[in-house]
Amino acid sequence: MASHGQSYRAGEATGRAEEKADQMMGKTRGATEAMKNKAQQAKDKTMETAQAAKEKTSEKAYEAKDKTSNMAQSAKGQAQQSKDQTGSFASDKAQAAKDKAYQAAQATKEKASDMTEYAKETAEAGKEKTGGILQRTGEQVKSMAQGAADAVKNTFGMGEPEEDDPIKTTRP
Repeated sequence: MASHGQSYRAGEATGRAEEKADQMMGKTRGATEAMKNKAQQAKDKTMETAQAAKEKTSEKAYEAKDKTSNMAQSAKGQAQQSKDQTGSFASDKAQAAKDKAYQAAQATKEKASDMTEYAKETAEAGKEKTGGILQRTGEQVKSMAQGAADAVKNTFGMGEPEEDDPIKTTRP
């Protein structure tokens, strides 16, 4: 039978082990929350960047469309005046101006489409990067939790004996 002093020391050791285990679990929870917050911030930042790029692309496309439309309308008006004044020569010039305006509109439309595609790809890449961060974070948290659980088990003598530990391999 253990003496009162031995029982007291055993109780103290148990209390310290429980306190250390609680501290480790608290640190693990804190690290998990911090990683989740960082991953969420990265995701939010990526989404904001993609949204801003999309909005800017749309703005530029509308501006280019309006400008091209105004240019075409102006060219058409000038061509009509010229046609009325000079006949077929003006008509040819008007047609050339109209064709040029149409080509400019097409080029603007293609550029806007390219910019929109780039914004989508950028957003997708950011989304994939965020997913990788979340996966690594989860693996790190899982590893930390396993380490903490092993430490608690070893503290209470419930862990698996290690091959190179002569004290634990010779259990009674």
